[in-house]
This record gives sequence, structure tokens and C-alpha cells, in this order.
Amino acid sequence: MLIPFLAAATLVIAPDCDLERPSGAPDCTRDAVDALPMTRMQVVGTHNSYKQPIAPPEMARLALAAKAVARTLDYGHPALDVQLDAGARQLELDLLSDPAGGRYADPLGRRMARLTGASLPDWDPAPLKRPGLKVLHVQDIDYRSSCALFTDCLRTIAAWSAAHPAHLPILILINLKEDVLSIPGSVKPLRFDAPAMDGIDAGIRSVFPADALITPDQVQAGYPTLRDAVRAGAWPTLGAARGKVLFALDAPPEQVARYRGDRAVLEGRVMFVNIDEASPAAGYITLNDPVGEGARIRAGVVAGLIVRTRADADTEQARTGDTAPRDAALASGAQYISTDYMTPDPRWTGYRAGLPGGVTGRVGSGE
Repeated sequence: MLIPFLAAATLVIAPDCDLERPSGAPDCTRDAVDALPMTRMQVVGTHNSYKQPIAPPEMARLALAAKAVARTLDYGHPALDVQLDAGARQLELDLLSDPAGGRYADPLGRRMARLTGASLPDWDPAPLKRPGLKVLHVQDIDYRSSCALFTDCLRTIAAWSAAHPAHLPILILINLKEDVLSIPGSVKPLRFDAPAMDGIDAGIRSVFPADALITPDQVQAGYPTLRDAVRAGAWPTLGAARGKVLFALDAPPEQVARYRGDRAVLEGRVMFVNIDEASPAAGYITLNDPVGEGARIRAGVVAGLIVRTRADADTEQARTGDTAPRDAALASGAQYISTDYMTPDPRWTGYRAGLPGGVTGRVGSGE
């Protein structure tokens, strides 16, 4: 059964209405759009948003050693503010713990490429030498980032947001990297212990003021659990959410449990968490297969959850031109759809993922 606030919110907005820039037409007015709960919007964003391409000599070596892995890593993105200018309203940052600094500043892949006499593009290790959370994809292999320090990434987003106060709410996904590579000499990542988890929240709060954030406590206010709140439609309206960001820990259950600690829900935490729909902490969920999980995505949206799914993965759709996952994602009603191809890769098929008509945000269709 459709939750009543979802049904009512769907009736007055034209399908082609750009929620970020309403046209003023009778079925696309700012007042009507701003009255929508933010769960009714649908936007597109990027996967591994900070990632820059692996340098060609290093990619060539990687392809010789692990062709299938190299194939999945053969992409990159422009700077975060450039993506936001292009309409991205979801970004993803991968974090590695590095409280002392320098742990990831001398990548093995770069050293090995140098031994062969390869000419490598310039790369500045200075940000990786500074203490603090680092943003990169795979230590030693895929380490080039448009903002290697977490707080630098956040400052870029915050500056863009402040300059565009009417933007739709931006979801920033956080992944925590702890995997050990099966490569002799590779750096072992540090585990995200309790101080490191607290450091993520502290880093966010050091950049974003409270009134720029949508947090679990804000949504839960007055309800026994976050799950109760979202089922009752307690998310902000789009009018109240404009110019704000929300964070979600897109992590496996064991990491989510470490982040929650002994909290009943997410008391005091900045980030929502990827968690089962029945949990008292349920407010957000990652469901990355829009074809196989389409029904679950739609059910999650109807239940009041924020859902992120993916239009493409591992460069496959860009290489083959397969639009089925993208089309399923758009039809699913998921509020946030992630892609590596807001613009096509000219080497391949012309594949891209975006909303019809080039709008930044539209009313979702998950009911």
C-alpha cells in the first residue's frame, strides 16, 4: 500500500519538471516542488567521485599482471565541483585511516613503473603525507585522487554548496577501505577503530555547519526509532533540504556495527548507514542491482527509505552499450542513481547515464 504522503506528493508535478529549477508552469512551480518530501526526488551522481585515471604506464603493467582487474579500474572523474556543476547530486568518497600521515604516500605501483624507466605523469604526494583520513581507491595501485585529504574533498563540496544554495540535497556516500592486497610489499590499511569512526564525523562537522547537514537525529526527532520516522514520512521537504548535504556510510554490516557502537539507533552520529530495512536504524539502503533488486528498491522507497542504486559498474556498460541496468535504475524510483558515465568515454560506445531531458532532478517513480 502506498504511503499517503507519497501519493499526494506525486499528483501536482509534471514528469519533466526540473526539481532544482522549476519552470513556473502550473505543474512545475517552486512552491509545489518545495512541498515534496525529499524522498520523492530522483537525481544522478557519481561512483568513486574523486578517482582519477591510473597513469598509462602503470595501467599497462597492471593489465599484464591482472587484466580483468585493470579493465574494471579504467575510468576517472573530473574534480568534484566540476561534477556538481554538471548536475551530480550524489558523490562517493573512499576513506583510508592514516592518523600519522604518510602511510600511502609512496605507492608500490608507481615505484615499480619507475624501475622500468617509464615516464610517469606528475603526481603530488604531499597531501598523502599529511595526517588525516585519505581519499583514494586502492592503495598502491589506484591512488590518484582529485582530493586526497578527506577534509579537502569536503571543503570543495561545501564551497560549491554555499555558492549554489538552491541545489537539491546532495548525498555523499562513504566507503571504508580495509582490504589487504595480495601483492608483496603492498601497504596494509589500518582498521577503522572507534577513534577513526569518530574522526569521520569530526571531519564532516569541521567543514559543514549543523544547518548545512541532514542527520539521523534530525529525521528521527520525536519518533522512537529512525525506521519509525522514515515510515511516517519525517524526511525534510525539498524546500527545507535545499542547499544541504547528507552522508551515508555505505559499508558492510561489521563496519556499520563499529560505527554505531552501543547506540540504540544512530544517536549523535552524522551519517546514515546502509542497513537492513527492518533495523531501528533504517533510513538509507544501498541496493546496487536495479535489475535483480528492482522490487526491493521500490518497496524501500514506498517504506520511506532513501535508496541508492547503480546504473553501471566495472566499465562494462560503457564498453558494451548495455542500457538495461541504467533504464531499470531510472524506473526503480531510487532517489540516487550512481554512474561512472555522466559523460561518455570517447573510447567506447557513447554510453552515458542521466535523467531524461537533461534535468538535474525529477519526481521519482517508485510508487
